[in-house]
Amino acid sequence: MLLAALPLLFAVASAALVKPVDPPASNYAGATSSAVFPPPGASGSALASYFPGASEVGYPGPTPTGDEAAAIETAPPSYMESVYPLSDPLPSGPETPGFDVIRYWGNLSPWYSVPSAAQGLPYASPQVPTNCSITQVHLLHRHGARYPTSGSGPANFAAKLHASVVNGTGFNASGALAFLASWEYKLGAEILTPFGREQMYDLGVGFRVKYGKLLKGFTQLPVFRTTSEDRMLNSALNFAAGFFGAQTFTQDYYQSIIIEASGYNNTLAPSNACPNNNGPIGSIGDSLENDWIAIYLTPALERISPFLPGLNLTVSDIYSMQQLCAYETVALGFSDFCGLFTQEEWEGYEYSNDISFWYNNGPGNPTSAAMGLGWVGELVSRLTQEPITGPLAEVNTTLANDATFPLNQPIYVDASHDTVISAILTTMNMTSMTRTGPLPTDHIPYDRSYIVSQIAPFGSNLVGQVLSCPASSTPTHIRWILNDAVLPLTGIQGCAEDANGLCELSTFIAAYKQRLTEVDYDFDCYASYTTPSPDAILDGQFPAYLRNGTV
Repeated sequence: MLLAALPLLFAVASAALVKPVDPPASNYAGATSSAVFPPPGASGSALASYFPGASEVGYPGPTPTGDEAAAIETAPPSYMESVYPLSDPLPSGPETPGFDVIRYWGNLSPWYSVPSAAQGLPYASPQVPTNCSITQVHLLHRHGARYPTSGSGPANFAAKLHASVVNGTGFNASGALAFLASWEYKLGAEILTPFGREQMYDLGVGFRVKYGKLLKGFTQLPVFRTTSEDRMLNSALNFAAGFFGAQTFTQDYYQSIIIEASGYNNTLAPSNACPNNNGPIGSIGDSLENDWIAIYLTPALERISPFLPGLNLTVSDIYSMQQLCAYETVALGFSDFCGLFTQEEWEGYEYSNDISFWYNNGPGNPTSAAMGLGWVGELVSRLTQEPITGPLAEVNTTLANDATFPLNQPIYVDASHDTVISAILTTMNMTSMTRTGPLPTDHIPYDRSYIVSQIAPFGSNLVGQVLSCPASSTPTHIRWILNDAVLPLTGIQGCAEDANGLCELSTFIAAYKQRLTEVDYDFDCYASYTTPSPDAILDGQFPAYLRNGTV
């Protein structure tokens, strides 16, 4: 019996030594997949008579309203830590304790609470300082997580993958890339993902819990502002649903929707009014970012390419894979692309975003201060209750009236974009972010002060607290908090160092009135000039000493 079994044993052992052949890619690999809901043809009105509304049904039970919360004054700090229901991605290989991939996606990271120590104020808290009270709050927030912009790298990579199977060349995916053999591109374009809607709803709830007390100061319904772009409007509406309540929010406030398109002034989408920002000057960071991408991702290209024979991968493709990790996670909850990259490569990806924003939308671009000038002018108008009476940067003067731009609100809420928040912080001269100077493109500097995932992630929120210190009904001070990190205001003329980031309100207003005259909007947006090389700009303006003879 033993001799008879030997051939069978030999056959099994031989089979175990044969390397399995990776199946060729499916004919739908890389194809775009989408879904439409509600189903085409479905109508909410056909059966409406069977589903009466709450007011018709009646019997709501007890509905007494409690007092407004004021957690920003009365409660210990609470911080944003959760990305539920997203899966927590892991890098390839080892990682240092505390490393979190999802915080290294630059402007594609979900917002999280940043410690004030990161901005140089280790003892500051977003909670109102002892012996102070809050009298007014200004919120500028980014939209929630979205799908990629149209025609971006992830969609182009998917099209390249699918074209290879459609035109007959095909590819074999193995190892870490084996999933690509049956992978489909399931991302839409531009609009909010379900997680993005959750972010905005949660931001609204959190803002009500922190600042709800200020609603007592309204004598008429609040006016909040956003732009007309789909993701912007839906961010604003989801925020309002969280802040006011889903059942009544449409009756609880007015939503100002400002057109976001070429030919329209809009401080929440200002680039349309600035030709230089829309041209080569506004994208000087692209080539600098690509220089860095070529450095940090070439080893990854060499490591990953053998897993995809038949497809000529480029560094741009590898970069698109990193973007796909971020976009698929915030859209679908998980992405196989995340585990392809090491901790060092994710740190490199984050830094690529920092370079892009610094030189395109931040302190290193000569149009950035001009981009934020209109909103800063509106801020001064709100703080002083002095109306804007003439042209000012990107301010839409048609809407600068008592109805659509009231000046007596205890709460202001504006929804905008990541690039705009970055520009506004430059206009505001928040010098804690420029402390370590311009960003090099050949290495990641130690202890850099400009990190986009902390400045303009999905759901980023900049909060201005107008305070009375000591507590009274008269405002005396102001301070600014970015994603829960208190910002030092020492870059603002007259504002002294303060452990809590406070500046006297009168000093702040005077400094910003001066700032409005310092930024040469017409020159930076319309003059003919070339950005200096190397670009050592720190304040978002074309250097004054170079202006003669540039027009």
